[in-house]
Amino acid sequence: MRGGIAPAYEEILRRQSLRESAARTYARSLPVVPVRARGLTIEGADGRRYLDCLSGAGTLALGHNHPVVLEAIRKVLDSGAPLQVLDLATPVKDAFVTELFATLPCGLADRARVQFCGPAGTDAVEAALKLVRTATGRSGVLAFTGAYHGMTAGALDVSGGAREPRVTRLPYPQDYRCPFGAGGERGAELAARLTESLLDDPKSGVGAPAGMILEPVQGEGGVVPAPDSWVRTMRRITEERSVPLIADEVQTGVGRTGAFWAVQHSGVVPDVMVLSKAIGGSLPLAVIVYREDLDVWQPGAHAGTFRGNQLAMAAGAATLAHVRENGLAERARVLGARMKRELQRLAAEFDCVGDVRGRGLMLGVELVDPGAADPSSSGPPPAAPRLAAAVQRECLRRGLIVELGGRHACVVRLLPPLIITDEQASAVLDRLADALAAAVRTYAPPR
Repeated sequence: MRGGIAPAYEEILRRQSLRESAARTYARSLPVVPVRARGLTIEGADGRRYLDCLSGAGTLALGHNHPVVLEAIRKVLDSGAPLQVLDLATPVKDAFVTELFATLPCGLADRARVQFCGPAGTDAVEAALKLVRTATGRSGVLAFTGAYHGMTAGALDVSGGAREPRVTRLPYPQDYRCPFGAGGERGAELAARLTESLLDDPKSGVGAPAGMILEPVQGEGGVVPAPDSWVRTMRRITEERSVPLIADEVQTGVGRTGAFWAVQHSGVVPDVMVLSKAIGGSLPLAVIVYREDLDVWQPGAHAGTFRGNQLAMAAGAATLAHVRENGLAERARVLGARMKRELQRLAAEFDCVGDVRGRGLMLGVELVDPGAADPSSSGPPPAAPRLAAAVQRECLRRGLIVELGGRHACVVRLLPPLIITDEQASAVLDRLADALAAAVRTYAPPR
């Protein structure tokens, strides 16, 4: 306070809390007022600089205000082209689709159709569910525990925690908190066996589904990578039973996990891909890409006013091309592996770090309370959401923006842009380590 007057940024935050919905999320845990940004760095109205490992929840593959994105946007603006054209054909859209199809998994691009959904990933999920239900004439859907697919009604139905009767919830394999107590390949095998049993047992109560939707890496679910062998098994199971497989690549796509699309790690070609976030180059854009034989919609069966966002298509095409031409997926694989090794050293130093996991530049650190562990149980200690929140606050004090996720909001998530340098990666890890040590001292004293 100066002379009894709060700084301008504090007034902005105060007005936000008074005027915006109680549903706001990031603004609660990250009281930052960004005014400038470039690459990994955000400058706040308070004059502080932050390393941004949230990246618009994974939207900013190239970081903030990348030159190739700004150039693509300016080119459209300077051309006098219309900015909104519904679903009409334009040179900008044609260039985007051409670039997108050039990146798709082999076996899909040559027989694919694309539907622009706009503007958000949840809209694309809704379109994918509607597509497979229309194509198959069935209504049930197979989804997975821990999933997150968006905030609209249908997307929430297939996300973890929903109670939609048309959705059959299947176990998603994970090593650290395996639902079968096995972990590894054995846990994945049991999860797959249960899936087959439910589909083939006439008394299971699970009818023939319209489709299966899965995330190759669960993001909001706590950065849980699916084993490649399990993804291949899900592909076999669905293919043998004529069940369309929907891959939700909203957060995992465009190089994030070390391959251009996360399904490419397993060599799987899904029937439908749900794409958003990074494909718009920081602007709202969402599409589904799917096998042409599923394209049985009648004209007008699925539409949307903002599916003709020309600026997003231009920024998206530039982003896709830059990631592809500069090998940024491979860069994410190599740097992500190094960062993961460094994070695993933290696990050896702090017993509150229960697990370190991830793929490429999609990393998670699960925090636990070892002092509250049940001595009679062989499972992992309980989650420590209060400690995770403390780590997030300590990170912010040190100029590092991170997100929390997981079933109990106990996973510190790192989603840096693909253009992060080695030096910046080291700075991120140093600040996180320092924040963790401070949080343990201050918020989780020894028992």
